[in-house]
Amino acid sequence: MQIQHTNLDQTLMALADPTRRAILQRLSEGEARVTELAQPFDMSLNAVSKHIRILERADLVRRRTAGREHLLSFNRKQLDEVAAWIESQRAFWNARLDALELLLKAEDAAASPTKKRKKKQKKKGPS
Repeated sequence: MQIQHTNLDQTLMALADPTRRAILQRLSEGEARVTELAQPFDMSLNAVSKHIRILERADLVRRRTAGREHLLSFNRKQLDEVAAWIESQRAFWNARLDALELLLKAEDAAASPTKKRKKKQKKKGPS
């Protein structure tokens, strides 16, 4: 899966803040108004709105207008795309590390007979 780096950057930046993660956690339980989301935070409604705009730019939050109310919901799709990217990176690095482990074991096995001969020679002493 190919994810655009600008989307990845925006999503990871949005997730880096504990307030924004708390907002997403709340929205994972269901749709909410901005004022509801702001209640648990010791900050102004304007500050919470700025956090919400960052989440919207990262496409983690969707806004729906019903009359004068602005209702927000969690958009899981972008998070799923980031998780897929992380998993592809994990698979890539696991394969690389597995190959390195095999190489190191092969080198150890090749060096092992040489080490055994040197130990035997040390025990016998100089000829």
